[in-house]
Amino acid sequence: MILGVTRLLRRVEVRGGAGSGKTVLAMAQAKQLTRGFAGQRAQRVALLCYSIGLGEWFKRSFEGVPRKHTPAFIGRFEELGRAWGADITAGRDDSDFWEKELPARMAGLAADLPEGRKFDAIIVDEAQDFAEGWWTPLLTALRDPEEGGLYVYSDENQRLFPRFGRPPVALVPLVLDHNLRNTRQIAESFSALAPMRMRPMGGDGPEVTFVQASADEALGVADDEVERLLDEGWPTSHVALITTGTRHPEQQSRQEQLGQEGYWRTFWDGDDVFYGHVLGCKGLERRAVVLCFNEDGTRDRSKERLYVGLSRATDKLVVVGDAGAVRRMGGDEVVRRLGLR
Repeated sequence: MILGVTRLLRRVEVRGGAGSGKTVLAMAQAKQLTRGFAGQRAQRVALLCYSIGLGEWFKRSFEGVPRKHTPAFIGRFEELGRAWGADITAGRDDSDFWEKELPARMAGLAADLPEGRKFDAIIVDEAQDFAEGWWTPLLTALRDPEEGGLYVYSDENQRLFPRFGRPPVALVPLVLDHNLRNTRQIAESFSALAPMRMRPMGGDGPEVTFVQASADEALGVADDEVERLLDEGWPTSHVALITTGTRHPEQQSRQEQLGQEGYWRTFWDGDDVFYGHVLGCKGLERRAVVLCFNEDGTRDRSKERLYVGLSRATDKLVVVGDAGAVRRMGGDEVVRRLGLR
């Protein structure tokens, strides 16, 4: 319905809290624009995001779809740069390269693209993760930079990285205020952290469980809680352990052995428990999640980490950590909703 009534709008920002369906809507829009929708012509579309996990999920969602019904580009911002010929060798901690040098190179490459390789529309999910300079090459890559389609999906309260770029063009805001992902119990645990009041639509489920543990003890206790879920009958492929501080040793091991791309393939292909970090899990979900607060709650953007972490489970959520750290991260209202004193 949303895509139908807004089909004549070319510059849109869809805002919504965690679990409101932004990613699913972005996917549906990419399919509709690529195929042609409601009598409109088919368009050349790019579907973009920042994180590896979400980018891989986008690609998998189009596997087996006829080429003519698949967006011309699917993936991360840096992958788009590589597709244009940008040489990317800098480490992840080189912010000058990622936020200034790379987008400047990409803007030049976009300007030189032949008409057939430019886009009619660009869709960006988790747009709050995009740096200010990234929008220039994207707008330059539009066949019509002034009126070409730009569709942005965002949640400012999930801004986990110190980047504060917004598209330098006017966008029509649309708001999604229903939570469709999580059970009512899970949705209410993080409702105080959402950017707006959200109506829980996910039905009832078990109460959220909180297990007290210090930051040093949290990983070991979280491992025990994973075993408890498995003993209760949860399939391993439905369970994830997500940390907010240091990465779980099993995650580090898999990343070293398989590389980033291979590691993320285990999210879908593996039959084992998935071990991840809150920074990489936006847009993704598991039926049962053990959220491990292995930190003291004082680092930058801890509140945002808490919000993202609490919203990953669809059915069963177990929170492991120190109640004081949770209070420092989310405030008294989150502590109250988790049933803590």
